Amino acid sequence: MAADQEQEQRRRLLDVASRFPLPSGCRFSYGTAGFRADGATMAPAVCRAGILAALRSVKLAGAAVGIVITASHNPIGDNGVKIADPDGGMMDQQWEPFADALANAPDPDALLQMVLQFVKDEGIPLGGHHTAQVLLGRDTRPTGEYLLDAALQGINAIVGAHAIDMGILTTPQLHWMVWSKNKGTKASESDYFTQLINSFRRMLELLPKDKGGYELAKKLIVDGANGIGGVKLEQMKAELSGLDIIVRNSGKEGEGILNHLCGADFVQKERVTPHGFGPEDVGVRCASLDGDADRLVYFQMSSSSDNKVDLVDGDKILSLFALFIREQLDVINNNGSQVDKSLPARLGIVQTAYANGASTQFLKGLGLEVVFTPTGVKYLHKKALEYDIGIYFEANGHGTVVFSEDFISQLESLSNDLSSQAANCSAQYHAAMRLMAATQLINQAVGDALSGLLLVEAILQYKRWSFQNWCELYSDLPSRQLKVKVVDRSSIVTTDAETKVSQPSSLQELIDKETANYTQGRCFVRPSGTEDVVRVYAEASTQVEADSLAKSVAHHVERLLG
Repeated sequence: MAADQEQEQRRRLLDVASRFPLPSGCRFSYGTAGFRADGATMAPAVCRAGILAALRSVKLAGAAVGIVITASHNPIGDNGVKIADPDGGMMDQQWEPFADALANAPDPDALLQMVLQFVKDEGIPLGGHHTAQVLLGRDTRPTGEYLLDAALQGINAIVGAHAIDMGILTTPQLHWMVWSKNKGTKASESDYFTQLINSFRRMLELLPKDKGGYELAKKLIVDGANGIGGVKLEQMKAELSGLDIIVRNSGKEGEGILNHLCGADFVQKERVTPHGFGPEDVGVRCASLDGDADRLVYFQMSSSSDNKVDLVDGDKILSLFALFIREQLDVINNNGSQVDKSLPARLGIVQTAYANGASTQFLKGLGLEVVFTPTGVKYLHKKALEYDIGIYFEANGHGTVVFSEDFISQLESLSNDLSSQAANCSAQYHAAMRLMAATQLINQAVGDALSGLLLVEAILQYKRWSFQNWCELYSDLPSRQLKVKVVDRSSIVTTDAETKVSQPSSLQELIDKETANYTQGRCFVRPSGTEDVVRVYAEASTQVEADSLAKSVAHHVERLLG
């Protein structure tokens, strides 16, 4: 970097750090998906995330990086910032320690020295013209516009960085835009809508004409959590032929408060109807998004006498996707036709220890390969990329399907071969085309409630399944989660994807001893990623036993660490 450019770079960093000083006594922590706190305190962290994103783009030869300002399923007063890497996934974990340090640099001089040292260590070539590009998005939170400006100022503090405001978006839209832009394909919001609508329409066109059984009701009521997902679904629902979508908690003025008594997180944890639903909705298929539309669950009211729901969580969404994809692969590879075409594919299912044991047994019973990672989508996504087709979901409804480029290339080749032969009316051709449409419909960059919802609806129509058919795939084992306040959560160290405790050494033995007392008992503990608590999860054959197991293990944790 030339001397005058270096001086300009130093001046900009010192200037922006002075404008956004760290609040006294405040410490930011890069969690599973970025920084998150009270929105009024977030400007320094968001500004520094802007600096970080610009440096990340420079490091990666000017590839587009993304920033989305959201606190997801948190209350409306909170806000946060997530950084998307060029592949549309979450920022490389190796940069997280620097993200933490940068967000907490105590003064402008410390920030400047930290950046200069990091740039040197990483070999980041500062000083070019438009050497970085950062796409920005935000949700509908009241602090969003103010924090967007903080992010812009942080990006502009890096000489040559170029910020592009993509507008008010769902988190998955911004991730998709980053992914698409770096692939060299169209990346606007209208392109996103067009891709989802066209691929959904294509999947409906490929429905078997002669398949008997239940005809899925077209009516679907969607709880938009009074967030951005409801707004976007309202925009696109008129184009979705074959589906009659009614959006409640849509984000319209006066309809309700973001994530308050509504949204996927509320429905999944409380197992009751969200605000705005009543007895007239009994028996209707319903879905719920979270505030930034990266989580999805389904539910149905079974009785007008209370507000309890039958829930389909992320585990059962994963199971539906796995059944559909495996069925298409089976048709392609075991079709018995004279066309000598096959599509070898390694299909992997990725779960965390929080996945209900019944779902894991169901998937393994199908002969599928099931593997586990630590809690956090960043771990699940990375593992899923090791397969030709990787499917991952957390029980909270955050997940997706990723297809390798090699698999998509082979699928395209197979589809082209079959379409040019008499085989283009065959079951094999239709299965290949359904898979091709699914690769376009699902958001491969990140979990996306809107694309996930449309894939669910297309598969339910394909299988001619009612909501009840889906519910009855398997019965969840009763479970209980507890939190135990501790002095230092880091004193618990886990192994085997957080299913075993290695420190303190006596704790795992106590957990095993308690678990052995219960039929179908399973229990693990792990330190929280965000607060000084230890989380206890237990399963057993009855709710009373699951509660008892969780309570017993929580007592041991409290005694050893409290």
